[in-house]
Amino acid sequence: MSNEALEERLRMGKIGLMLRAPFFGNLASRLKIIQADDWCSTAATDGRNFYYNSEFINKLTNKNIEFLFGHEILHCALDHFGRCGSRNRKIANIAQDYAVNQILVDENVGEKITVIDLCLDEKYRGMPWEDIYDDLMNKIKKMDVTELLEQTLDDHINADRTDDKQIKDDDLQSLRDELKAAMIQAAGAAGDRTPKTISRMLDDLMNPKMNWRDLLRLNIQGLSHNNYSYTRPNKKGFGSGFVLPGLIREESVELCIALDMSGSISQADATAFMSEVVGIIEQYSEFIIDIWCFDDAIHNHQHINGDNITDLLFYDPQGGGGTNFDCNFEFMKETRNDPPKMFIMFTDGEPFGSWGDPNYCDTIFVIKGNEGRLSPFGQTLHYEEL
Repeated sequence: MSNEALEERLRMGKIGLMLRAPFFGNLASRLKIIQADDWCSTAATDGRNFYYNSEFINKLTNKNIEFLFGHEILHCALDHFGRCGSRNRKIANIAQDYAVNQILVDENVGEKITVIDLCLDEKYRGMPWEDIYDDLMNKIKKMDVTELLEQTLDDHINADRTDDKQIKDDDLQSLRDELKAAMIQAAGAAGDRTPKTISRMLDDLMNPKMNWRDLLRLNIQGLSHNNYSYTRPNKKGFGSGFVLPGLIREESVELCIALDMSGSISQADATAFMSEVVGIIEQYSEFIIDIWCFDDAIHNHQHINGDNITDLLFYDPQGGGGTNFDCNFEFMKETRNDPPKMFIMFTDGEPFGSWGDPNYCDTIFVIKGNEGRLSPFGQTLHYEEL
C-alpha cells in the first residue's frame, strides 16, 4: 500500500477505537501519524506522535491496528517514558509490554496481534510493570532474554535512550503533565468505559494526600493559550532568511474563581484562599480572572488582569451568611455570554442543598478541612497545608 493508504487505515483505527474503546480513542486522536521506516521496525510513540513501519502495518488487520494504537496509548497513560533508574532498560521494556498487552486483552481492545509473539502471560494480570520486572530479573538466568526481546511489540522511546529519539529531561515533566491532563479528559469522556487499571490510577492521582496544587496545575494547563513572539525566534526559519516568531507556552489563562465566605469559613481560611489565587496568577504572564465571594449571595466581584493586578492585593473577602452554591452558577449565567472554560471554587464543601449546575461548565471544587467530602460532579481537590 502507499503511505496515503496506510495512513488512512491508521486513521480508521483511531475512529474504531473512538467507537469501541473511547478512552483509547480520545487519547489516540491527539497522536500525529508519522511514517518512520528508516528507524522504526514496528511502531513507537513519544507521547505526541505515532511512528510506524509501513511493512509492519501492512501485515495487520484493522482490529490489529486498534490493538497497536491501544498498546502505544497505554505506554503513554502508564508513564513508561520516565527513567528506569538503575534497572536494565531492555528488561524494563519487556516488563512494560507484559503489563500493557494483558490490559488490552482483558479490555477487549481490538484483536491481539499474532504476526509476532507478544509478551503476554496471565500470571502478570494486574501487576505494575515494576513488579513484573522484579519477577523477570529473578528468573533471568533461566531465561532466553534474546527470545523475549524479539517479543516486544514496539520500539520504546523513553528518557533512557541514547539515540536522537531520546526524550530530553527538560521536556519530560511537560510531557507527563500533558499526558495526565489528556488522561483526565479522556476518562471523563469515556465514563464507565474507562479501563479499570486507568480508573484506579486516576483515583490515586486524585487522592487527597497528594499535593492538590499539582493537580490544579494539570487541569489549568489545558486552558493556557500559546502565543508567539519575536523575542524567542523560531530557529527553523534562520536558514531561509526569514525570522519567524517562536512559540511561548503558558502565556495566558482565563478563569472564574469563587471564594466561599459563608459563616463556617474563618478569616485564616479566607487568607489561605487568597494566597492560592495569587499562586495561580503567578504562573502566567497574562491572565483574565473573574473573582468573587459568596455566601447565600455574590459579593465583591472583580475582573482582574495585568492592568489592575494590584487590586488583588487589596481584595476584601466579604460574606458571613449561609452557603448557597447555586448562586455562583446563576451569577455566571446572568453576567456572561458563554460559560467559563473553567470555574474554581474554594470552599469547605458544606453547601446548604445543591452543589450547583453540573452541566454548565468544567468545575473544580478545592475543599479545605473536609477531606471525606467529594463533590457530586466536576473534580474534587482537597486542600493540603504545606
